[in-house]
Formats: sequence, C-alpha cells, structure tokens
Amino acid sequence: MNGGVKGGVSAEGEAARPGAIRFRGLTLGYDRHPAVHHLDGIIAPGDLLAVVGPNGAGKSTLLKGIVGEIAPLDGMVESGPRSGAIAYLPQAAEIDRSFPLSVLDLAAMGLWRPLGAWRSLTRQRARLIEALTAVGLNGFEDRPIGTLSGGQFQRALFARLILQDARIILLDEPFTGIDERTTGDLLALIRGWHGEGRTVVAALHDLSQVRAHFPSTLVLARRPIAWGPTREVLTPPVLARALRLSEAWDEAAAICRHETHHAAPPADGDRSVETHDHEHGHDHAHPDHHHAHGHARAPHGAVS
Repeated sequence: MNGGVKGGVSAEGEAARPGAIRFRGLTLGYDRHPAVHHLDGIIAPGDLLAVVGPNGAGKSTLLKGIVGEIAPLDGMVESGPRSGAIAYLPQAAEIDRSFPLSVLDLAAMGLWRPLGAWRSLTRQRARLIEALTAVGLNGFEDRPIGTLSGGQFQRALFARLILQDARIILLDEPFTGIDERTTGDLLALIRGWHGEGRTVVAALHDLSQVRAHFPSTLVLARRPIAWGPTREVLTPPVLARALRLSEAWDEAAAICRHETHHAAPPADGDRSVETHDHEHGHDHAHPDHHHAHGHARAPHGAVS
C-alpha cells in the first residue's frame, strides 16, 4: 500500500503545507502501554475526517497526541508549519463547568493565543458578539456557564473555536448529549470550516452522522483498520474486525516496534489496512517479540 501519497501530492510536499497532519510510525499510550500504535499516513490539508471505532479504541488518545497533550511512545506526529495553530475541543466530561465564568469569558479564551491572557478584550467585543451570534447565543454574553444546558454550553465552546481561527480543528465526541437542533447547527459550522479549507478531525460514535457529513474516515481499534473515503471503508466487515481486535486487546501490552505500517488510503482502491491477525493484541507477526495479549474473541454487538 502507498501511505506516502494522498490526493496526488507527495508526502513531503503535503506534510509541509499548513493544515496537514502526518503520522510516522506513531505509537501513543499511558505508562508505557500503547493505546494507539503503528500509525502512518497523512491527513491532507482541508480534509474533513471522522475517526471511529469501538469504545476504548484510541480515538481520544489520537486527538490528544496530535495536539501534544501526550507525547509519543514511539514514532512522531507532525502538523505542518508551526504557524498553523491547532484548536482542540475535548469531550464535554473533561471540562469543568463549575468555574465562575460568563459565556463571554469562555468564548474569549479563543483569543488568548493572538492577544495573550492579560490583554484587554474591550476592542474585541464586536468579534466576541459575532462569534456568539454565529452559534446562536446572542444575548447570552453575561450568563454564567454553569446555568447553560448541554447544547448551549457546546455552542459556547464552538464560539471559542471560531475565535481561535485555527487551520486545524480537533473535535472529541462533539455531539454527545446534545439536542438534535444544536447538532444540526454545529454540523453546519463544521461544513463551513471545511468549505474554508480548514482541516477538521472529529472522533465520533454515530455512524449515520459520519456517513452523512464526513467524506473521509479512519477506523481505529488501537491501531488503524481502514482509512479512506467513508463510503468505501465504513462497511460491516471493517467494523466487525475493529470490534474483534479491540476486544482482544490486552491493556498491559508492552510497546512493539516494527517497520513502517502504512494506513493512509492506498492508490489501488483497497481501503483496508493490510495486517496479519494472530493471537497478539498487536495485529501483526513479530517472531522476536513475546507479548501476552490474549486471544481474539468472536465479535458481538455494534461498533459505537
């Protein structure tokens, strides 16, 4: 497979452009135990990519690795020129809503990078109101964030993303626990960012949303299973395989280094990642490594 070419642009030229994200043998994890491993490939500038997989498949870990919250255990991730800032929205459960902030204060955090933490926001009020209006929160400027509904709070966080004005936007389960109207409005914002050529990567569990709104998909099960056009990779066999491999994973597995393991969309139309299943949680043969990863079990249930 060819993991170094995407969209007819060389890997070197693509990775150098603002908005591109490149993985080189990337392994991420905690306490030296991998949660995502052996990821190679490029997210092209302007891509609208969904990352899907079973619970615990490494979706959130991958986003944290891209933004730099966790350091690679092996390999690396590159995000083009440093001038292309990354905006990151973690899962709602990771955000403390008890802090005494107003909606305007929360949105204003998106201006800290260009203005600094202690600069006056008086001259930026028009921009702040514009961002809040764009997410349907005009008139909510002075509301404490603790009084907002789940959907209203997510809208305020999207206003913060607007003000960050980043070329790369990472979203971790942005529609969990919010109402259908808010979901539709936020999806419209995401499509707008995509239309502006921004790179948007979202970890999602609703596969119908992915099929309807995200042209590209990466399927993870602690390692890449398939990566390419959504209609080609989001298939029942791929999802079943992702579930089976995720269930077989041993949380105590050690790091396993090996040669380049391409996951980017190949040129021949075969969108599944070529690996060899065996009893190891790492899904490829390593004659010189002996990891007790457990045995694969028959899949049950659906990929969430």
